[in-house]
Formats: sequence, C-alpha cells, structure tokens
Amino acid sequence: MRIRKGIAGVILLLCAAVVFYTYNPESTTFFPRCPFLVLTGLKCPGCGSQRAIHALLHADLPAAFHYNALLVLSLPIIFLLLYAEAVRRKKPAFYARIQRPAYIWIYFAITLVWMAARNVFGW
Repeated sequence: MRIRKGIAGVILLLCAAVVFYTYNPESTTFFPRCPFLVLTGLKCPGCGSQRAIHALLHADLPAAFHYNALLVLSLPIIFLLLYAEAVRRKKPAFYARIQRPAYIWIYFAITLVWMAARNVFGW
C-alpha cells in the first residue's frame, strides 16, 4: 500500500511539473491567484511560487529567485525532508534528527520575517 502511494505521488508530481513547464502562470488564466493577495493587497510567503516553479523548470534561476526567493532557498530543505520521509522506517534516527520541533519553529519564524520583509521592502 505504501509503495502505491509513493508511485501515485510521483505520477502526480510529474503531471504537475508538465503543466507548470508547459504553461506560464503569469500569462495563463487557469492558475489560481493568491487569495491572501487578492483580499489584502499584501504578499503572502508563497506569492510568486507558481511563477518561480515555472522559471525553475526552465532553468531560469534568477527569475525564480525574483519571483519567490524563499521557495528557491527552501528547495534543499524540502528535498531533505522528502528524503527523510522516504527513509523513515530504514533510518529512524536520521528522521528524528531532521523532524525536530525547534526546526519547524525556526522555519516558521523565517517565513514570517520573509512575509514582513517582502511587504515592507517590496521584494
């Protein structure tokens, strides 16, 4: 059952990658707009992520960084967390080191600082 979920997740991820590679969220209307931005006029921490993913899939790192620097800088952490989840049963000590509550709170604080900074300084 776990393998099927993993395969389904990979297939879903590949389908999303094809969509984001093929269609530019900046010029395509079927990508959703950020509800927080629409309601408040302020950028949330995830604003620009769709455009950043599109730019990354086209190997345009400067554009991706411009759209959402936090996402680009978080990619190694995201991959590390995905790896830790994949080897959770084989390497429980590694998983426990990676999944500490302090790390979650630190990243949460970084995300809040990022949100404030991008709205104050226009990033």
